[in-house]
Amino acid sequence: MRPQPLSDAELETLHESLERFGAKRAMNQEELDGFLAALVCVPDDIPQCEYLREIWGDRVVNQDAFAAEPIVQQFVHLIERHRDAIACTLQSKEVFTPLLLGDEGGVARGNDWANGFLRGMELCREQWPALLDDDENGGSLVPIFALAHEHDPDPEMRSYQEPVNEELREKLLVGMAAGVMKIYRYFREQKSMPQHAVAGGTTYRRVAPKVGRNDPCPCGSGKKFKQCCGRVTLH
Repeated sequence: MRPQPLSDAELETLHESLERFGAKRAMNQEELDGFLAALVCVPDDIPQCEYLREIWGDRVVNQDAFAAEPIVQQFVHLIERHRDAIACTLQSKEVFTPLLLGDEGGVARGNDWANGFLRGMELCREQWPALLDDDENGGSLVPIFALAHEHDPDPEMRSYQEPVNEELREKLLVGMAAGVMKIYRYFREQKSMPQHAVAGGTTYRRVAPKVGRNDPCPCGSGKKFKQCCGRVTLH
């Protein structure tokens, strides 16, 4: 049975639960969406206690609390349903749409989503270097890295020294969504047919040009790919 996407009321319940149980680094709904998308992309099972700890901001997860607090049970159920809905969308090859929150001006910037995705990458970090080094598919991460590091305190980590304008942001957001679809397909092909391309199937538009690690980064920063969006950001 196809999982139902969360309603606005259920998303608000997630927000309230994160406010109540979360620590300082607890995720918001946008970060959570990006985080779960990263976990869905990698075909490994992450223990529930591990990803809940990251969602709640490194707070120790007490398994007994699940039985004692019905709101926690509901919270976990909603997270699992949201994760399953993302997985179903990517598996069916439908268009993936990230859950983005608007700022005070109603602008969806995508920074929290991209940072949530990187937090998901960190949780299964050993899986990602191969993708980063893949000339054909590594460019899928370019928009995600660019948005995650847009306001990084270290200027060297930013893809753009000038503020990202509306047109470029829209391009990065579209590329980010399409990139997740390609990343999901990449890991599934590596698991099932590592030496062969999958025959037939849906044709995907390339998110970024094929790029080597010493080529100029396709984000337009002027840096080499390996020194910009291809830089290993898993610490």
